[in-house]
Amino acid sequence: MEACFDAFGFLYNYQVMELSRYVSQPENLDAVFAALADPTRRAILARLAAGEASVNEIAAPFAMSQPAVSKHLKVLERAGLVERDIDGQRRPARLKAEAMAAAVEWLEQFREFWSSSFDQLDDLLKELKQTREPGDPE
Repeated sequence: MEACFDAFGFLYNYQVMELSRYVSQPENLDAVFAALADPTRRAILARLAAGEASVNEIAAPFAMSQPAVSKHLKVLERAGLVERDIDGQRRPARLKAEAMAAAVEWLEQFREFWSSSFDQLDDLLKELKQTREPGDPE
């Protein structure tokens, strides 16, 4: 019964978020941010930004096994950040831009807020600098 309530609670919360426009995001955005939360996966993405690479090539700079790198690649694939092909005996991975672009687009919604916050901080710092008396330590 508790699992049913949790599912209902999630559904209700999602509907409230949707009605109040908190949910205006691509379907896999949570998976994208979850994948980006890991520093190893971010490093893998940075490597793939230079071009496609095999698991061996990706694993080279890390102190981890190829299966561990493959697990990271699977998370990145599920998030839509990476795709892999079969090229003879290799399975090179390459960066996919669409999911990353969706994450950037979602973050753009907050640019005005950030800019405003930084402008307010800048104004406050200028004000504090002007009210500082001569001879005060910097």
